[in-house]
Amino acid sequence: MGHRGPTGRGASFNPPNRFEEITVGPPPEDVAQYFDMPQAAGKIPTRFFVDRSHTVLSKNDSPDIWFTYSVNPYRGCEHGCIYCYARPSHEYLGFSSGLDFETNIMVKPDVAVLLERQFQSHSWKPQVVAVSGNTDCYQPVEQKLCLTRRCLEVFLAFRNPLTITTKNSLVQRDLDLLKELASLNLVHVSISVTTLNPDLARRLEPRTSSPLKRLATIEALARDGISVGVNVAPVIPGLTLSEMPAILREAAQRGVHSAGYQVLRLPYAVKDLMVDWLKREVPLQASKVIRQIRDLGDGYLSCSEFGQRLKGSGPIADAIHRLFDMSCAQYHLNERRRELSVDHFRRNVRCQLSMF
Repeated sequence: MGHRGPTGRGASFNPPNRFEEITVGPPPEDVAQYFDMPQAAGKIPTRFFVDRSHTVLSKNDSPDIWFTYSVNPYRGCEHGCIYCYARPSHEYLGFSSGLDFETNIMVKPDVAVLLERQFQSHSWKPQVVAVSGNTDCYQPVEQKLCLTRRCLEVFLAFRNPLTITTKNSLVQRDLDLLKELASLNLVHVSISVTTLNPDLARRLEPRTSSPLKRLATIEALARDGISVGVNVAPVIPGLTLSEMPAILREAAQRGVHSAGYQVLRLPYAVKDLMVDWLKREVPLQASKVIRQIRDLGDGYLSCSEFGQRLKGSGPIADAIHRLFDMSCAQYHLNERRRELSVDHFRRNVRCQLSMF
């Protein structure tokens, strides 16, 4: 194994921001005083900044993304997953896709108030909203700020359906609200599992919940009648692909009825971060993995074409698809489709929310 990066972080450096010719300092509104920031040797502290967005529902127009609207209480993600396709979004803020993405986190303290305001608007047509369309809504700081929980209260008050995607077992904290939402067929939770190997997960996704905790979370949600699925993502050829059948089997044994997958995406500077990680953490496998990633993207490390960027193309992509379909058939996954309800939506309700 080669040189390790900073303790508890996925990235080992900050690649240049593609929009900036010079490095821009952090925003002035630093809210780090609300948090403990250890300064132990080898550790880089996380800093938190206020994001004063005026709206919180982001509209998606990508044809290969199923949802139209999403809400993200946080920008940047302390989970530090080295492969995260959302990393380049931090460059719009003047940060880097690398260490900045996982150590400089923007929080939206009034996200729930703004969500309520948008649901109150008569221009809003009830529809499924994706929570965590970009970064994980249950990343570690959520335990203190409860911004995602406050959003769930708004979804429940207005009876608007939502989906949640997360790698963090913290979602179990909100079982009370999720059960109420589930009773009205308003929520689906997708737990992402990349690998069942705890050591590999710790290095790929340093601050996420362990694979065992994610499986336990699936079991807890299913036991309480909450619609829950597993997302095998990202599938990394030459590194995690062989685990797909086992992940689907373990999830099915814990009550999952639906599953999906996405292949590895490496937009912009994420390519450099991933290649650095492979050479640093799995040097003996690095060349094979890089070669197979290129095979998925027509010779490139990243494919941005709609219809291909989530599933890849070529023989390896076809093999992944066949393996997924055969495993789902074996474990009786995706045998029925469940649509969330918009019939219960109501307006003119008050959530008794206050600003941060």
